Amino acid sequence: MNKVIEKSAKTIDEAVELALSELGASRDEVEIEVVNEGKKGFLGIGSIEATVRVTKNESPVSRGEDFVKSFLAEVGIEVSLSSTYEDERIDIAINCDEDAVGYIIGRRGDNLDALQYLTSLVVNKGEDSYIRVSLNIEDYREKREATLVRLAKSKAAFVGRTHRSITLEPMNPNERRIIHSTLQEFKNIYTYSTGDEPNRRIVIAPKKKEYGSDYKSKYRYNRKENELVTGYEEQKPEKPKKFESYEAYVASTGGEAAEE
Repeated sequence: MNKVIEKSAKTIDEAVELALSELGASRDEVEIEVVNEGKKGFLGIGSIEATVRVTKNESPVSRGEDFVKSFLAEVGIEVSLSSTYEDERIDIAINCDEDAVGYIIGRRGDNLDALQYLTSLVVNKGEDSYIRVSLNIEDYREKREATLVRLAKSKAAFVGRTHRSITLEPMNPNERRIIHSTLQEFKNIYTYSTGDEPNRRIVIAPKKKEYGSDYKSKYRYNRKENELVTGYEEQKPEKPKKFESYEAYVASTGGEAAEE
């Protein structure tokens, strides 16, 4: 996406300089079109200013960098940037004074994530295919990922021992992806996400055994399976009969009462 502005001045050169100053670009970075050459007039009467149309050819990287610099400048933070663009992905590393690092990152990366999201909107405006944007400062992304991996493994071990589910704190999509990816090889637990953004969370839950965790559960499963396969329905045991005396019970069995 290119940025185009028009400027007017007494001469073409003056109009061009005004446009370059506003665009923050050099002559090598722009295309210049003369809209009106202007007219001096006689003794200043009937003069017409020269007008030029200047187009700055912006790459996705330059759009992203310009936005980050201007945004942070608004809050009084001067930064320098180094960027790479490969395989439809832009990585922008922010360099600034140590005092500003914590402010840019925010609580658990909230500020950095928000700035990254806004930068992505600017970069992808007018693009035919989606370009992924990643902002980083002081290797925060790598450090945060290592922290999440340790957290995921620790919580998964707890769930495996106790057979109790755990719900983690809200995380952004990228952090949830790290948790899911880390735990996908664990055979005794599984993960899923619940809730709506921005409070969507990951649940780590134990996997159930085929017949349940105790004998009673296994017995119910086998009984139901037997009914489905054989058509046999287990009969409930009859309630024990009540007898008025011990002798009556013995008589019902055809035996003799035991001697006291």
